[in-house]
Amino acid sequence: MEGCVNPKTKFAYFGRKTFWRIFVEQHGKLLKNGEKWVKDTANSCMLVSTLITTVLFAAAFTVPGDNDNNTGIPLLIGQDTFLVFAISDALGLFSSLTAILLFLAILTSRYEPQDFLESLPKKIIMGLSLLFLSLAFMLVAFAATLTIVLDRRLEWVLTPITLLTSLPVALFARLQLPLLFQMVKSTYGPSIFYPESIWE
Repeated sequence: MEGCVNPKTKFAYFGRKTFWRIFVEQHGKLLKNGEKWVKDTANSCMLVSTLITTVLFAAAFTVPGDNDNNTGIPLLIGQDTFLVFAISDALGLFSSLTAILLFLAILTSRYEPQDFLESLPKKIIMGLSLLFLSLAFMLVAFAATLTIVLDRRLEWVLTPITLLTSLPVALFARLQLPLLFQMVKSTYGPSIFYPESIWE
């Protein structure tokens, strides 16, 4: 068909410019809007990740059940619930710290046009996934701590509180999963752009 361009063409020139260069020049406003959105998203997510890191870091040094005065070892170290708390706290801290580093890498990016094809979307996808995991691990640590504190005195309270603690995770998933799905689809799905040759 006349006037159509085959996106699979490795070298597509219009005069002395590649089609990619023409696209970038004609969509400068889109690039600026994309940069603003990415920075705002990274800033917001980094703030939440930092809060989660602070909470989990503090929880690691104020373990439930107190410590032995002589050795400093937690008194409940042999209990399964304490093990769940310790593991979920460590995994949550690791996830949130990694998410902070990813969002920091996004904020310090050059924001070149080709970065929006693969580099920035991949970092946002990984950052949001790790943020979701850190939130889930934090709530698991909270539920484990609550189980230790209440012990067998108020068992009937555990079920409703555990259900309530899962509400923030479900809400986060409901609000952020559509964005994550769209970014995965646009980054790893079929595309008219071919990063390996598009700016040659």
